[in-house]
Amino acid sequence: MSTAAADRPMTGEEKKVIFASSLGTVFEWYDFYLYGSLAAIIARQFFSALDAGSAFIFALLAFAAGFIVRPFGAIVFGRLGDMIGRKYTFLVTILIMGMSTFIVGVLPSYASIGVAAPIILIGLRLLQGLALGGEYGGAATYVAEHAPHGKRGAYTAWIQTTATMGLFLSLLVILGTRTAMGEAAFAEWGWRVPFVVSIALLAVSVWIRLSMNESPAFQRMKAEGKTSKAPLTESFGQWKNLKIVILALVGLTAGQAVVWYSGQFYALFFLTQALKVDASTANLLVAASLVIGTPFFIVFGALSDRIGRKPIIMAGCLLAAITYFPIFGALTKAANPDLAAAQAKNKVVVTAAADECSFQFNPTGTAKFTSSCDIAKQVLAGASVSYENVAAPAGTVATIKIGETAIPSYSAKGLSADEAKRKDAELKKLVAADLKAAGYPTRADPDKIDVLEVTLILTYLVILVTMVYGPIAAMLVELFPTRIRYTSMSLPYHIGNGWFGGLLPTTAFAIVAQTGNMYDGLWYPVVIAAVTFVIGTLFVKETKDVDIYAHD
Repeated sequence: MSTAAADRPMTGEEKKVIFASSLGTVFEWYDFYLYGSLAAIIARQFFSALDAGSAFIFALLAFAAGFIVRPFGAIVFGRLGDMIGRKYTFLVTILIMGMSTFIVGVLPSYASIGVAAPIILIGLRLLQGLALGGEYGGAATYVAEHAPHGKRGAYTAWIQTTATMGLFLSLLVILGTRTAMGEAAFAEWGWRVPFVVSIALLAVSVWIRLSMNESPAFQRMKAEGKTSKAPLTESFGQWKNLKIVILALVGLTAGQAVVWYSGQFYALFFLTQALKVDASTANLLVAASLVIGTPFFIVFGALSDRIGRKPIIMAGCLLAAITYFPIFGALTKAANPDLAAAQAKNKVVVTAAADECSFQFNPTGTAKFTSSCDIAKQVLAGASVSYENVAAPAGTVATIKIGETAIPSYSAKGLSADEAKRKDAELKKLVAADLKAAGYPTRADPDKIDVLEVTLILTYLVILVTMVYGPIAAMLVELFPTRIRYTSMSLPYHIGNGWFGGLLPTTAFAIVAQTGNMYDGLWYPVVIAAVTFVIGTLFVKETKDVDIYAHD
């Protein structure tokens, strides 16, 4: 494409097509995020055979399954998009996503059909992940290939808003349904409504996708016979392109992904699970921060057209790595001041011999934790209490110290079922009483939540998201030639977001389950964001002035 053609302003028809692409992508993200927003309820519905802690982590693993397969969706649909076109790939991905989501809404629970329920659920999550793996690269490529040179950051930033808008839409539908029918009915069956109504969104999305035109860049390339016959081989079989794929992953998308999921999903989980804020309030607070923060996707996308993509993305990663621990500490004080005060005044400490302590994760429900250390940690985990660990000599019976009060645990080895049950009830009663006496709340007091401060903190986290995410679509598009762009950019994006990002909630909560400290899960995004900052700063080139047609 000539510079003059590239620099021309976009026509009304092109803007309409890009709007349609963005809107369809909002619906697709809405479908995908419903599951994450309702993870706690889904844990009870489909993994009820497990203990509460393992059920929640297993539900997060099922959520993560959709992320794990996203790179494979990127390969399959990226190849199709580079060979047959962007438009037809859009139609396939939206149909797979929409139908999978609708079926989740009508899928019988574990209580109705037993183990088949979680198996089918995970299968549907895999289909959703495959579809989403093909969605983003196509949408970003499609929009970038319509955008005038010098405005790609601003135009592709609209695609970047779609994930957040999809999350926001899912939260609104969940909140509306929950409010309309009450918490009890919502937990029992009302949670299915947001999944079922997605069939209407699917119909609208398909209509929109059918009205779209193919990318002019792809049409011209196809007419000239320059489409790739083997996009996978060209993308990943040649070192000159493969090294850019690797750099795009470790120097851009890995850090972007953990900042994205920390700022939106992990913040929501942290509010409800660690800080015990009720789900409706937490959803409202997150939704408010999304409303305030979302316009900054466009701000930073447009700014990247002026000062470059790289400095904005790297700044976002650096700020996340530096500020996450103090920011989440401030969030605790603002959302549950009673909990923060109790933690400061009366720390909870588990003193136990190291060889008595197991990894506190039981996804199959078959492991029996019988040592005094394991039992003590299970009791605290069940009460969502953050604690510290102190090593004791071998053979020592574990103790739970709350402030100045020490409570001995017990070993269930050799005990009858009735005796173990009796001792478990006694220990839980003692711990609950001492936690209450030490000021530990069973839930966040709604009257003590500093709504303004919590909203500002959550908005700051969202703004970090907009810094790393707003410019990245344009940057990924500009890294690769048109003939293999869909395939090449999709894989590093979906490995970064699917694996590094999608596994963040599960990994972070597993770290917390092992260490007992509710802040330790933050080490995962902090380390990855820091690594991306270093590698990206040193090795990834700036792309804002690249002519994306020069390669063709």
